[in-house]
Amino acid sequence: MSSTTSTGKRIVVLGAGYAGLTAAKGAGRHHAVTLVAPEERLLHRIRQHETAAGRSRDWPAIGELARGRRIEHRRARAVELDPAGHKVVLDDGTTLGYDTLVHALGSRTAWHGVPGAVEHAHPVERAAEVRRLIREADRPGTLAVVGGGATGIELATELAEAHPDLRVRIVAAGQVGGTYSPKGRAHIRRVLDRLGVAVHENATVTEVTPDGLRTTAGPIEADLTVWAASMEPHPLAAESGLAVDEHGRALVDDHLRSVSHPDVHVVGDAAAVTVPGVGTLRMGCATALPQGQYVGRLLDGRTSKPFSFRYVVQCLSLGRRDGLLQLVHPDDSMKPTVLTGTAGRLAKAGIVTAVLGALK
Repeated sequence: MSSTTSTGKRIVVLGAGYAGLTAAKGAGRHHAVTLVAPEERLLHRIRQHETAAGRSRDWPAIGELARGRRIEHRRARAVELDPAGHKVVLDDGTTLGYDTLVHALGSRTAWHGVPGAVEHAHPVERAAEVRRLIREADRPGTLAVVGGGATGIELATELAEAHPDLRVRIVAAGQVGGTYSPKGRAHIRRVLDRLGVAVHENATVTEVTPDGLRTTAGPIEADLTVWAASMEPHPLAAESGLAVDEHGRALVDDHLRSVSHPDVHVVGDAAAVTVPGVGTLRMGCATALPQGQYVGRLLDGRTSKPFSFRYVVQCLSLGRRDGLLQLVHPDDSMKPTVLTGTAGRLAKAGIVTAVLGALK
């Protein structure tokens, strides 16, 4: 089974996250596209902290978001990629041939070989499972969030606000919010203090146990551990022989084509995209969405220019009543200016709403 345009070109997109879905929608304006993803609904990753806290709703169905485009949604997983043979093998036993492939399988939790992490910690991707475990607990307990970056901060503040009886701890190998400006870090710390979140900095986790964590700064008790420390790219690119960097992200040119297999575009967290004057883009929605939009326009013939990108802001949800909007230079380095409190919350909410609007 394949997707064929009026000229016979077969376009297959792997992954229906921010990058894959926008690429499929752009290419699907005038071409038939097969979109391979097991999910029925959008996995709105930048709102997973709300799901964990029990404050989410059902996000739109992928079929609804693809309405008006020539997109066939195959609910399956890609398990093997043969770039030489231009084939993708799916977990339902079928094989798709392609002329152009868009690899947008994104990233997943990186455990870094920490003993006990896989067995006893819960990754952010399973936010609904975290919500269930909190609800089913027979008493308010202690929850440890491992990771002092944006994902860990949003998760810790959301859970602490939604469950004031839950003792929340955030554990970081370095400084919590260490990438933000001094004003930004100070505001994050004030919010964590206000919400009663215990902060454990410079505490690298060496083992996860059923009762908590062992760290370089000593043991930390926890009834439930959520892992938000770091992400790694989906391994399919490296396994299939595409050229990748030392982290497993596919190397691409200035049109987001694999440098080893130019009939494969790689976008989002799975790609190591380097932009002149900016550097290699970090993983995240802020970079995945514009990459997907670009490849969609490229495949639809609406652009032939190289991909360009500049950072503008970073933003955080800090519970429902607070937020942080951090202005950044084009290369993502921090400016001193921040918006906090209600202004920061509204700015973050506006950006999240705009993301969903772009997908629609």
